[in-house]
Amino acid sequence: MDQDITIYEPNYRSRYGFFETWSIMFGNIWKSRFLIQQLFIRDFFAVYKKSFLGIAWILIAPLAGIVAWVFLQKTGMLNPGELDVPYPVYVLVGTLSWEFFAGVLTAASNTLNSGKALVMQVNYPHEALFVKEIAQFLSNFILKLALVIIVMLFFGVKLKWQVIFLPLVCLPAVFLAGGIGLVLSLFSVITQDVMKMMGMGLKLLMWTTPIIYSGKTNNEILRMINENNPLTYLVCSIRDVILYGNIYGGYVFYYVALASLIIFLIAWRVFFVSEQRLIERMI
Repeated sequence: MDQDITIYEPNYRSRYGFFETWSIMFGNIWKSRFLIQQLFIRDFFAVYKKSFLGIAWILIAPLAGIVAWVFLQKTGMLNPGELDVPYPVYVLVGTLSWEFFAGVLTAASNTLNSGKALVMQVNYPHEALFVKEIAQFLSNFILKLALVIIVMLFFGVKLKWQVIFLPLVCLPAVFLAGGIGLVLSLFSVITQDVMKMMGMGLKLLMWTTPIIYSGKTNNEILRMINENNPLTYLVCSIRDVILYGNIYGGYVFYYVALASLIIFLIAWRVFFVSEQRLIERMI
């Protein structure tokens, strides 16, 4: 670990201004870059170290999901509505897009608990844990995205050139999920019920977001829920830029993206001000 990492005492953190806080936090991440790298390498390979199939599970899980959703669609139990691409491709890209949001949220909410042993032994900027968790998830996501592209080409669905903007389209989802996750990570120190409630909430939100069915649904209630669900615009834009080369919802996406950035900046400051006091409870 770099020796010049500066730790700001919790009793004084609330005295820093809003913009000054960002400068301190970005500085902490830069000073902790070597620590982030080492934690990432350790945890990335540790997940698959004792698994017979190892890293292959990254590819097996989404394929199993495709089989389940296609089975429901073929048997008539699930009516996805009008689609412009083969359903296996639609559901694969849709669920991958949802997994992106849910994965970032889960990774961010594990910021403090994932490094609990290290947190209680070493004094270092805990923003490093947040970056490490997000980086670990993104590395798995990139591998799954490669599989998605192969499946798309197999079904004759060509990539649009606009897919080069995918990282930018993903950013608002990172901001919203990361902001919510940072706040949840603070509460998870107090009670583990938060993580269980988050898991149940994600399952419910998945059904209220048109990722396994078309947004052109004939159900008025479901359509109203979709239109007023901010995740519809964030998650479906990730899907649509891959499949169709455009974003979902037009200008509404940009409003939701701006709101997501504001939520993230506020949540990050809350995390910065509060996390040291909560870590004392862990110790």
